[in-house]
Amino acid sequence: MTSTFVPAGATAGAAAAPAAVKILVAGGFGVGKTTLVGAVSEVTPLRTEEYLTSASVGVDDLAGVGAKETTTVALDFGRITVSDEVVVYLFGTPGQERFWFMWNDLVNGALGGVVIADTRRLDTSFASIDFFESRHIPFVVAINCFHGVNTRTPEEIRAALDLDPHVPLLIGDVRQRAFGKETLLALVDHLMTLPDPAAAPTPA
Repeated sequence: MTSTFVPAGATAGAAAAPAAVKILVAGGFGVGKTTLVGAVSEVTPLRTEEYLTSASVGVDDLAGVGAKETTTVALDFGRITVSDEVVVYLFGTPGQERFWFMWNDLVNGALGGVVIADTRRLDTSFASIDFFESRHIPFVVAINCFHGVNTRTPEEIRAALDLDPHVPLLIGDVRQRAFGKETLLALVDHLMTLPDPAAAPTPA
């Protein structure tokens, strides 16, 4: 007679829990990280924003985002169910340089990342791209078209960011939930096309 082991609290035949995928959303200050997380999250996103004050003068770079009044000081957190098998947990990183030390903690367990870029300030995305590349974490780049305006071609953007050809590049409005989901699906597809390190042959 054979028996079937059923974990405590579970019932035989119960559906398996969906796989949890942790994704970091990074980019420069004011590019739309908090907006993207809020647009796609199916739960009320956790936000740790504080108002900018005179104490940040000379410390925070507000070039190009003079109208912005708040900044993320820890993280943004959201969740989206991609399918019955996959649930994505989003962690938005702080954009200001003085909070970059937190990236090393947030990256633990992340399978991939989204770098949001503004074509008016592409240089603010260099640190995020370098961060993911140095840790060999797959990522996609989402160009946030503020006010629906984009003055650069995909080829020009790739050249300016020095992106490898295999890195997906998307262009749209992060305020739109559809574009946010498209970006996340592009990252999931990108992750699925990469070779599995565990499947690599063991050196003799």
